Amino acid sequence: MDIPISGWLLLPFVLMLLTIAVAPLVAEHWWESNRNKLIVSLVLGVPTAIILCRMGLSHNLEHQLVFDYIPFIVLLLGLFTTTGGIKLSGDIRATPAVNTLFLAIGAVLASFMGTTGASMLLIRPVLATNRQRRFTVHTVLFFIAIVSNAGGILTPLGDPPLFLLYLRGAPFTWFFHLIPEWLTVNVLLLAIYYIFDSVQYRKESKVNLQKDVAEKQPLRLTGCINFVWLLGVILAVAFMNEQYFPFMKDPVTGVNTYWMFLREGMILLMVVASLLTTKKSVREANQFTWGPVVEVAFLFVGIFTTMVPALLYLQQHAQALGLTKPIHFFFATGALSGFLDNAPTALAFHSLAMGLPTNVPEIAGITVPLLKAISLGAVLFGSMTYIGNGPNFMVKAIAESSGIKMPDFFKYMYKFSLIILLPIFALVAVIFLL
Repeated sequence: MDIPISGWLLLPFVLMLLTIAVAPLVAEHWWESNRNKLIVSLVLGVPTAIILCRMGLSHNLEHQLVFDYIPFIVLLLGLFTTTGGIKLSGDIRATPAVNTLFLAIGAVLASFMGTTGASMLLIRPVLATNRQRRFTVHTVLFFIAIVSNAGGILTPLGDPPLFLLYLRGAPFTWFFHLIPEWLTVNVLLLAIYYIFDSVQYRKESKVNLQKDVAEKQPLRLTGCINFVWLLGVILAVAFMNEQYFPFMKDPVTGVNTYWMFLREGMILLMVVASLLTTKKSVREANQFTWGPVVEVAFLFVGIFTTMVPALLYLQQHAQALGLTKPIHFFFATGALSGFLDNAPTALAFHSLAMGLPTNVPEIAGITVPLLKAISLGAVLFGSMTYIGNGPNFMVKAIAESSGIKMPDFFKYMYKFSLIILLPIFALVAVIFLL
């Protein structure tokens, strides 16, 4: 029997997400400390956990933390560690064709290395290639849109919201059904970028273009053993599940058992192998630190705890919210994903879809059109702001450390995402979701 959830229990979740969105803008230096992120998570998460246990909902909390949070963090650790041991260096000519090819390769890699892994692998070579050019900001902006977000649509490895939907029952290979949407978005973005970069390229001085030719260095890839360990992570996620190992889920209750952590054990084995076989100099060249993983772990323990009442509330009040069509879910998921965090947003709207009286479960407990809308909305709209997806801020910070003056939070929106990205996303919705 469902236990009614009052609206006030959503307050910790709302405060958690608002803090993530606002703190970097109003208290940047304070928010840089991972300790302060953990404090916020505990202050909001511990009381929520106590209330849930007193209400008899400890099993919901356990499922959220044990079977969602732990796999989420372990996958992030696996992708972050293995891709962080791969170094691509060099400086080739920064022509529009070369830059567009970089972004196109990133769009493919993002679905298999994760948007974070692909971004960290390619952003420094892209910046090194373009360092002789004066006009480079647009390249970083399109890099964020394509490599850090839109490229990651095709597998659960690509972006955190897709992995969480995978944990909720979407098959690993189902996301390949989004190839038409992936192609449409990325081809349009690449075409617009190529045209824009060609215009900017013609504005460059002859001196800059001559330096670009004179200072060429061949591309060099080191740490290649990590592609083996990355493949191990991919295979673990794709095949170590109840579809191939039925004992990982209880056949009577349909609930995950602790055998499912065989997958996480395999991923951790790949992490250890990566650390043991990668030269320290390669990770130092990548400026590899554990800070980003610790940051996500601290933040998401608070998010996953406080969102339990929100998920239950959405299921219980789905009909009253008026969202019924895929296009509704696409834009609603997208609107929140752009300003909050796209991973918990995807789970929230998945729960909302499950609570609809018209919902006829097909995949992951919801209809295919709704699953498609939530997946696309969460991934694509993560590029609408710097805070929509984790790699966005990381790419921005690396670009600024290289001397590129990036637009601030609001300029990014009204000079780029609202006028270029949003029309493309709307077109995708009209073509594929109506």
